[in-house]
Amino acid sequence: MSEPASQTGLLRVYRGATRALGPLLPLWMGRRARAGKEDPARLNERKGIASLHRPDGPLVWMHGASVGECTMLLPLIAQFRKSRPDINILITSATVTAANLLKTRLPEGCFHQYVPLDHPNYVRSFLDHWRPGLALWSESEIWPNMITEADKRGIKMALINARMSEASLSGWAKRKTSAQDIFSRFDLILAADKPTGDSLGWFTGRDIPATGNLKDAAPPLPADQRELAQMQATIKDRSVWCAASTHAGEDEIMLRAHQAVLAANPSALLILAPRHPERREEIMRLIRAQGLRAESRSLQGRLGADTQIYLFDTIGDMGLAYRLSALTFVCGSLIKGLSGHNPLEPARLGSAVMTGGHIASFADIYNTMFKFSAARRILSPDIIGKEIADLLGAPDTLAALRENARRFADSRNDVLAFVWSELTPFVPENGS
Repeated sequence: MSEPASQTGLLRVYRGATRALGPLLPLWMGRRARAGKEDPARLNERKGIASLHRPDGPLVWMHGASVGECTMLLPLIAQFRKSRPDINILITSATVTAANLLKTRLPEGCFHQYVPLDHPNYVRSFLDHWRPGLALWSESEIWPNMITEADKRGIKMALINARMSEASLSGWAKRKTSAQDIFSRFDLILAADKPTGDSLGWFTGRDIPATGNLKDAAPPLPADQRELAQMQATIKDRSVWCAASTHAGEDEIMLRAHQAVLAANPSALLILAPRHPERREEIMRLIRAQGLRAESRSLQGRLGADTQIYLFDTIGDMGLAYRLSALTFVCGSLIKGLSGHNPLEPARLGSAVMTGGHIASFADIYNTMFKFSAARRILSPDIIGKEIADLLGAPDTLAALRENARRFADSRNDVLAFVWSELTPFVPENGS
């Protein structure tokens, strides 16, 4: 790691501003808790006050902002457990949704806390308690106070799967001295793509490798095999498709598409999985307005032969949804301002992949999938229903698309081995 410059004026202003806002932060967190955006029982964690004891022995801290980043870290956690079972792993997130997911996905020796807000006192309390030997940051979560305090304590730091938008990189470029101050404090930086790697290399004066996206390397999402068998027995030979990770404004499009699918295939079933399950009531109103018969998974609705839509409004169940679905339309891609979601999760489970026009966050992987007939892009929302109905009615074409998707997803796992090899020199020794 190169010697970082002393903090710039901009970063000193940031530190002072975060300190000055300290008295308002509990009020802000309380408001978020009332809105369901914070866990009321664990608000102290956001102040850096741990709710768990630190176990003895070496500890690695990993941070992922939300569901996508935390899911991405799971294969790396599995590698740690396999190669260094003596290491305790703390994973932090900022969202309730990610915390709920991790309840069901973390192996033994791993535990979750909410990440503290980037206030100097909160940060010091967090680091004093956990004393990590290595801190792994993922993607674009950059908190200057935390990074500076960790660096002062000599904690090894790695930024993995660094992936920033053009606007974010441009913003940092206008403040190059501050960017150099922050990013030079990392002992290791691995970029998910070349533009991010090139920019971070310019900021730090180091060669930053573009390893590929760690989100590409993941085991298949899990599913309860007993429940899967029960649902398959109930569904029998019905055609099933999934609308995955819908955002507000996309549910209506998916419901119209299903009306078109039902016109061609009256027994078809749609599994509708909103990105934010707390939108259940809003979505159920939309479904009822279209006269469709639906059941809600969170309300333990019974999937029957006459159910036209099964609302997957629960956390951690997408492995089940994708296994049941011959085809998945990956949403977060139909409305301007959205930028797509990970197509590899359904592909890895043999579900054919379709998506919309707004896929900037996963453009590289989607473009390669399109090239190898492993996914299809539908630019007009008005024809989604017809395209899905046509594909469900063409079993040979559908089978080929499913197989292409699965093979493509399986080919993307090499990045995990490279990331692990680069991290190994920074992993704490036994007893440290």
